[in-house]
Amino acid sequence: MIFRQLFDQVSGTYSYLLASRRGGEAMIIDPVIEKVDRYLALVKELDLKLVKAVDTHMHADHITGLGALRDKTHCVTVMGEQTKADVVSMRLADGDKLTIEGLALDVIYTPGHTDDSYSFIMPDRVFTGDTLLIRGTGRTDFQNGDPRAQYESIFSRLLKLPEATLVYPAHDYKGDTVSTIGEEKAFNPRLQVKSVDEYIALMNGLNLPNPKMMDVAIPANMKVGYFQEEIANRGWALSAQKALGLIGQPSVALIDLRERTERERHGTIPGSLHVPYPTLQENICAGGMLQELAKATSKRLVFYCAFGERSAMAVQAAQDAGFTSACHIQGGIDAWKKAEGPLVH
Repeated sequence: MIFRQLFDQVSGTYSYLLASRRGGEAMIIDPVIEKVDRYLALVKELDLKLVKAVDTHMHADHITGLGALRDKTHCVTVMGEQTKADVVSMRLADGDKLTIEGLALDVIYTPGHTDDSYSFIMPDRVFTGDTLLIRGTGRTDFQNGDPRAQYESIFSRLLKLPEATLVYPAHDYKGDTVSTIGEEKAFNPRLQVKSVDEYIALMNGLNLPNPKMMDVAIPANMKVGYFQEEIANRGWALSAQKALGLIGQPSVALIDLRERTERERHGTIPGSLHVPYPTLQENICAGGMLQELAKATSKRLVFYCAFGERSAMAVQAAQDAGFTSACHIQGGIDAWKKAEGPLVH
């Protein structure tokens, strides 16, 4: 496995680059916008393809690199389903898997620092965001933080992991890079409490100043979505209401870009073909399945995904490849459900 821990000194943020092999798919966890060029240089040096950029939660002390990485690489942006961000490509829930080629991380909801905090577990390590820090825990006094919820996240979930599990947090301000669950049980001063009420009193008594960038970072991090309006202005978008009339039309091929787990949870539009977004390029190039489908049947390709971000990028790629009639369903399955469109499971 390829694993790199990267550090932003200004905000004290750790970002993590993971891949199963050289030449394969990669993901990055908790990227910082100022370091995007460094991440991309490292991705190129290691001969990787960045396919997912993930935030453990909405950060208040730096602007996320999710949007910039998506714009430069067309990767999928990922957060938890509770996020207040306007649009991310994929929203995860407790019990899901965060996957790339050769790697699968267990997704667990660990609220408390914020109400959208998640942790990601591998067999030997856990990425804890700001829920569990090295010899500390994330503050709980803003962004719907809740010390009771954080206590449950830590004591009932994270500390149940094997004691040898490596702990990789999203921040550190003392220079520590990694810990273990066993170390934190034994030496983390905030975990030496005898009850949830004692922990709540401890966290409520911290009286910390607000992060320096909070007034800038949170509004910026809530607006990371791909500008679907630009695709619409080019005439390449359909509203969910208009798309309802396409079901069953022989001249239309509905293309579902989501992953299998998303399709299983939320359902699919009847008659859709499944073309996972990471395989799009090979399917629209010469000899690809969508290229052959369009040539042989003259079907109009109509892409859709969860919230319209992947499909907006897909329709741009399809137009660039010569599919001049291609379009997408703006807002994705989320908009389709609101329009009471039919779904099959």
